[in-house]
Amino acid sequence: MTSTLHPIATSATGAPVTLSTTPSAGPRAGVREWIALAVLMLPVLLVAVDATVLSFALPSISQSLTPTGTQLLWMVDIYPLVLAGLLVSMGSLADRIGRRRLLLIGAVGFAAVSALAAYAPSAQWLIAARAALGFFGAMLMPATLSLLRNLFVDRQQRRLAIAIWAAGFSGGAALGPIVGGFLLEHYWWGSAFLMAVPVLVLLLILAPIFVPESKDPNPGRLDLVSIALSLLTMAPLVYAIKAVAHDGISTLAIGLVAVGLLAGSAFVRRQLTRPNPMLDVRLFRRSAFTGAVLANLLAVFALVGFLFFVAQHLQLVLGHSPMQAGLILLPGLIVTIVAGLAVVPLVRVVPPRVVVAGGLLISAAGYTAILFTANDPSAFGLGAAFVLLSLGIGAAETISNDVIVSSVPADKAGAASAISETAYELGAVLGTAVLGGILSAVYSARVVVPAGLDAAAATSASETLGGATTVAATLPEPAATELLDSARHAFDGGVVLTSGIAVVLVLAAAALVWVTLRGKGAES
Repeated sequence: MTSTLHPIATSATGAPVTLSTTPSAGPRAGVREWIALAVLMLPVLLVAVDATVLSFALPSISQSLTPTGTQLLWMVDIYPLVLAGLLVSMGSLADRIGRRRLLLIGAVGFAAVSALAAYAPSAQWLIAARAALGFFGAMLMPATLSLLRNLFVDRQQRRLAIAIWAAGFSGGAALGPIVGGFLLEHYWWGSAFLMAVPVLVLLLILAPIFVPESKDPNPGRLDLVSIALSLLTMAPLVYAIKAVAHDGISTLAIGLVAVGLLAGSAFVRRQLTRPNPMLDVRLFRRSAFTGAVLANLLAVFALVGFLFFVAQHLQLVLGHSPMQAGLILLPGLIVTIVAGLAVVPLVRVVPPRVVVAGGLLISAAGYTAILFTANDPSAFGLGAAFVLLSLGIGAAETISNDVIVSSVPADKAGAASAISETAYELGAVLGTAVLGGILSAVYSARVVVPAGLDAAAATSASETLGGATTVAATLPEPAATELLDSARHAFDGGVVLTSGIAVVLVLAAAALVWVTLRGKGAES
């Protein structure tokens, strides 16, 4: 009998989660296995909460560590950049040394580095800590789902377990603003990192007791050259984007782009010549697969770009506390969960390309709403725009992820999942790098810094909104008000431009989906 795959949800990392309607087979799980699932939910919830918390901590970090605009972008980008580069290779390593073992190693490292990040004395220190968190986070993410699939052999029980696992990511993302807002309102910004420690200590105690070890009896070889080439492709390209946003086109930026493209070309050639490639790039020959992957990447690109500026606008321009800012965005995060589940029955009667393209158009409407209120965006307006953006992305990603898996042969489903997850992280990196970089460049070009400031204060005020807010607090009136007004208008001017770019990119993604997600290869 041939089984039929249907999506149930997507994880916060964009990984496709599919359900089989094939009759149950295998022994049923007992109480111990369900306790193991609860244990495995700890890192899942943590990763989801941690990602949301950082966006809300940026204003406090800006005022405390006074980073440059480029450093502020790197704080956000370095984590998903390292994560995306190592996801596939860490999954391979888990197959070789044991999934539970790698999970525990990742938990120890993540907890230790979180503590270091919480007490970072400088922006450079925090960026380095975030890179290390990406390294250990890449150990946590692939291991949880692999272990879960090993625990639940019965297909019907596995269906429920995977649904809970996927909901954990969405629930964690929705919980993040509330938890982060509470911590940032009552403690310093480092508490947003420090909260990971008790969660992972609990994991380290319970996982050896309830989670059995598993590994692949015939794992592929770890390809260190491919890992290095993947990182050498992404890091220079992202850095080049940031350099152009900060200093304009330069010899350094052009050289970095050349290095990234050469490394990327070498990576692709290596994957094509290996019998067991780390990333099966041949899958991109299928138009439905390529269209769905690019749709995911651009959808996350738009979402992360929005979160980068909205958290700063709500707190530094509108004057809301971190807790209030989190509550304003909470409806949108909840809508993401609801939309992802609601489109499952819809796609049985509506073609996938209609659902995905329609979702992307709704997301574009969210960014368009910002353009119409650009002169004076209110908390209600930003919250409503985020609801539209989240509604569209929640619907589009659920179906596009299922298309990614269903458009390839069954034995390639694992490779397709890895590519989908990597595309998600790359979209997160580029969303912050491109939209955040353009926003920073527009802000620096438009802000008017009062005369008479020392060099350090002038530089801080001219590079970030948080820096201008900190400097304004040290100035007498009317200079303080003039600087704040200029900084806020410059920031909102950058938001207008980046929102316009996001609209164009999401509309392009919708058109791409409409063309590529057709025929049997795109049917879920």
